[in-house]
Amino acid sequence: MKIKSFDVIIIGGSYSGLAAGLALGRALKHVLIIDSGDPCNKQTPYSHNFLTNDGKKPTEIIIIGKRELQMYNTVTLLNGLATKGIKTEYGFEICLESGETFNAKKLIFATGIKDTMADIDGFSACWGISVLHCPYCHGYEVRNEKTGILSNGQAAFDLSGLISNWTNNLTLFTNGPAMLTVGQLQQLDKRQINIVEKQIQNLVHIDGNLQHIIFKDGTKYSLKAIYSPAPFTQHCQIPESLGCKLTDEGYLEIDSFQHTTIEGVFACGDNSMRTRTVSNAVAMGTATGIIVSKKMILDEFNL
Repeated sequence: MKIKSFDVIIIGGSYSGLAAGLALGRALKHVLIIDSGDPCNKQTPYSHNFLTNDGKKPTEIIIIGKRELQMYNTVTLLNGLATKGIKTEYGFEICLESGETFNAKKLIFATGIKDTMADIDGFSACWGISVLHCPYCHGYEVRNEKTGILSNGQAAFDLSGLISNWTNNLTLFTNGPAMLTVGQLQQLDKRQINIVEKQIQNLVHIDGNLQHIIFKDGTKYSLKAIYSPAPFTQHCQIPESLGCKLTDEGYLEIDSFQHTTIEGVFACGDNSMRTRTVSNAVAMGTATGIIVSKKMILDEFNL
């Protein structure tokens, strides 16, 4: 069976991957975008802080993006799960779970990250709906509401300071003994941020909308939303298998030109940056598509 070749293969067809594909398609490059349909924000009902798209559903933005890409005959969209990547003399070979294989000169990983859910019943069902990671994405919608923070230590203190901008009715849940300094405790008390050290049993919700916290002692606490910084892993392991290095925080290491530590492999979106917004993912994807196409064009010109 003949393996089909492309100029660039983009793994990950969400906001950053589609934006990279658009820039490459407009540069007349033959691009394959492979997407498994499992975005990190699949439960999030609305996207915000994206000019001209503020308040739209994330799925709606994806549908619009795919429709726009279909106008470019050098761009191919493929539903599938990439499972293996191999460095070849031609460039790279990508294998899919279906058994299909494709070649490309360059790779772009726009594969995002996978959040690790807290081991609390109801947490994952509320994630992205009323258990939140970013006030810039969701803070306005729960402004001045009874709000919680589920965290501990320095991260909890830092997040408390940030979230206090959106509400004065704020409680820190440490889910066990608070690991805060005397100075931090004094600052939280000064800002009238309560601290609850009880261990949490579960979150009671209706379709992901938080109603109250149930503690292991049987008591409960009602609130509208809770912020929780979740640890993460890379959504796709192919970059690491190709030799791409990760930062200490777990992101794909890239330079100012979106290039990973492996020649010919680029990354964009949540897998390689802290700022997790749709608008930033689109901007980063566009920049990556332009960077990769420009490099290919000039390399070919100078042969």
